[in-house]
Amino acid sequence: MLSIYGKSGRRFCDGLSRRSFLNIGALGLAGMNLPNLLRAERKAGLGRSHKAIINVLLPGGPPHQDMVDLKPDAPSNVRGEFKPIGTNVPGIQISEYMPRMAKMMDKFAIIRSLADSQSGHDLYQCLTALPRNTRGMTGGIASIGAWVSRLYGSGRSGIPAHLSLMHPTGHMQWGDPGEGGFLGRQHGPFRLAKGNGDNTGLDTVENMTLSDLSLERLQDRRALRGSFDEFRRDLNDAGDFGSLDEFEQQALGILSSSKMAEALDLSKEDPKVLERYGKPDPEWRSDGAPKMTTNFLLARRLVEVGARYVSLNFSRWDWHSNNFDRGRVDIPMLDQALCALVQDIHDRGMDKDVSVVCWGEFGRTPKINAKGGRDHWPKANFCLLAGGGMRTGQVIGSTDKQGAEPNDRPVKFKEVFATLFNNMGIPSNKDRIFDLGGRPQYPVEPEVKPLRELI
Repeated sequence: MLSIYGKSGRRFCDGLSRRSFLNIGALGLAGMNLPNLLRAERKAGLGRSHKAIINVLLPGGPPHQDMVDLKPDAPSNVRGEFKPIGTNVPGIQISEYMPRMAKMMDKFAIIRSLADSQSGHDLYQCLTALPRNTRGMTGGIASIGAWVSRLYGSGRSGIPAHLSLMHPTGHMQWGDPGEGGFLGRQHGPFRLAKGNGDNTGLDTVENMTLSDLSLERLQDRRALRGSFDEFRRDLNDAGDFGSLDEFEQQALGILSSSKMAEALDLSKEDPKVLERYGKPDPEWRSDGAPKMTTNFLLARRLVEVGARYVSLNFSRWDWHSNNFDRGRVDIPMLDQALCALVQDIHDRGMDKDVSVVCWGEFGRTPKINAKGGRDHWPKANFCLLAGGGMRTGQVIGSTDKQGAEPNDRPVKFKEVFATLFNNMGIPSNKDRIFDLGGRPQYPVEPEVKPLRELI
């Protein structure tokens, strides 16, 4: 991968401090993302529409009863401390700590009856629609980003189709952006965020490091060119550069161009727009992700320059204690950043093309425990959807009086994925690709249909 480091102790445009940095190309350039993307574009003449997906993941399992499925008539040890408020869609109520979403509920759809979550702390279903232990794909399970990359390619030359702003986390499953699987590493995530203290010790074509090139110097073409020249010299000295084909060498040139750098440079954003997303909190939460509200804005900027799929993780939602104190802080931050993203998509005329999905691995227990928290609860989960040309301003499904189980219209992860692929214009029941064992695989099985309420 190509790593672009920030200087220790400095604070950059995304609010990160200490040894913060961006890392471009987690899977490297040795036959990976950009070179193969260039080959594919030359061969297939891929389209240039801005169909895209932004996947917002909430590590730890956010409490559905305190956000979008409040139960004001339930006993106090179930309903909790938060009150429901009305929205701009008659009949829909959400948490008092999501006032921005309440004012633009017509731009969102809520699924309150996501029913097939697993019980472990793993966001894998939000990335693949499948449990991690699923068998039957020789070569590995391909993530949604990998499928989008394989079937759609980039929206613009020089920008990888599959980008990830997922911060690596102490609990690895909360920072895992998914893989290319049997589709190939070239369709895996092009990682743009990297956690503290990573020390792989690699210094090869698969882990390219531009030393002493901070985020604030990305616009310094001379310094950037010099860093690449130094890297090339190192490769030549090692006898490796000659092994790079024309596409890999062209990829080096793309990474030194302005498109990616400008998309990641928030100093170029309108300060009023930047302010709408809220102030980020870059401190890591033990095994969870930092609260980088600016990553929501970066996701929009990356889609605008051609990315087809961007994933990001936000905070740590595993609240076995102090559920309501934590909720009073994190829920409004999510509300502000997510609503700013959706509003931006509408303001820029991208709402028919760009789908936004926001979810966690499971819901929380109906009953509040002795520590004032809610525990793991896979029987009921929720999902927020926006954009993509979907029919928003509605709630799909419901749960029982305590928010324990779906009362009607149980929804599965695969149905959400089928809807997202449908929004992309990918017929998920037609495009089959053979895995390494020769078995046909689909983005979603042919029998799984998009959610009829949304399309």
